[in-house]
Amino acid sequence: MTENKLKWIYLVVLSIVWGSSYILIKKTLIGLSPLQVGSLRTIISAILLLLIGYSSLKTIPKNKWKWIAITGFVSFIPPFLFAFAQTEIDSALAAILNSLTPLATLLIGIIFYSFKIDSKQIFGVILGLIGSVLLMYQGSIINPNQNLMYIFFILFASFLYAIQVNLLKVYLQNVSAVAIAVGNFVFILPFSIVIFLFTDYKQIDLENQNVFDALLYILILSIIGTVFAKILFNKFVQIASPVFASSVTYIIPIIALFWGLLDGEIFTLNQLFATIIIFFGVYLANKTSNK
Repeated sequence: MTENKLKWIYLVVLSIVWGSSYILIKKTLIGLSPLQVGSLRTIISAILLLLIGYSSLKTIPKNKWKWIAITGFVSFIPPFLFAFAQTEIDSALAAILNSLTPLATLLIGIIFYSFKIDSKQIFGVILGLIGSVLLMYQGSIINPNQNLMYIFFILFASFLYAIQVNLLKVYLQNVSAVAIAVGNFVFILPFSIVIFLFTDYKQIDLENQNVFDALLYILILSIIGTVFAKILFNKFVQIASPVFASSVTYIIPIIALFWGLLDGEIFTLNQLFATIIIFFGVYLANKTSNK
C-alpha cells in the first residue's frame, strides 16, 4: 500500500479513536478526580508500552534522546488539561475547540520554521478565532452552568499538540514510532506516579460502581486511546506533513459530537454554524502550506 493511501487510513482510524476519547474522559470523571484520571492513564500506558516495546529503546540514537524527552513532556500535559476542562464543559465542545490545533501548527511553523503565509491563510486564522468565540458564546447560552474559562485549558492543549507535531516531524523523523512512544513515557512515568500519590488515592473505593466503571474507561483510554493511538500517530507524522497530520482534528469533533448527542448533550444549529466557520477557517489557513 502506498504512503498516500496509508496516511488516509491513519487519519480515519485516529479520528475515530481520539473522537471517542472525549466521552470516555467524561465518564471517568464521574468516579475519579481530573488528576487521578490524567495520572492513571499515563501510568497504565507507560507500563503497557514498556512491556511491548522496551527493546526498541536501544534503537534511539544518543543525539535524539533530548527530543524524545521534550516531546514526552509536551504530550504529558494535555491529558490533564482535558480532564480538568471536561469537569466544566461538554465533551463535544472540547473536541470542536481542539480542531484549532492545525491553526496552532501553522502559526508555530511561521514563527519557528519560516513558513510563509498569504492573505487567504490570515483570513482563515481570523475565521477560526471568530468561530471559536461564537461557539463559546452559544455554549454559555445553552448551558449557563458551564465555566467557559476552562476552554482555555483546551486551547493550551491544542497549542501543545501543535508543538509536538512539529518537533516529531523535524527532529524524530527517522526514529521508530514505537521507540518514540516508549521513550516519551520513560520520562513522564515518574511524574505521573508522584501526581497520583498526591491525590486522595486512598479514598478510591473499588466497590463503588462509578469508580469501577471509571477505572474500566481509563483502561480503554490507555490501551486504545494512548498506547495504540500514540504509536499510530508517530507513524502518521513520519509519512505526512505536520499540517496534514494535525488535520485529524477535523474529524475528531464529528465523532465526539455523535457520542455527546447519544449521552444527552445539546448541540444547536447556531453551534453547528460556529463549528462550520472554525472548520472553514482551519481549511483556508492550511490550504497553501498543505500543498
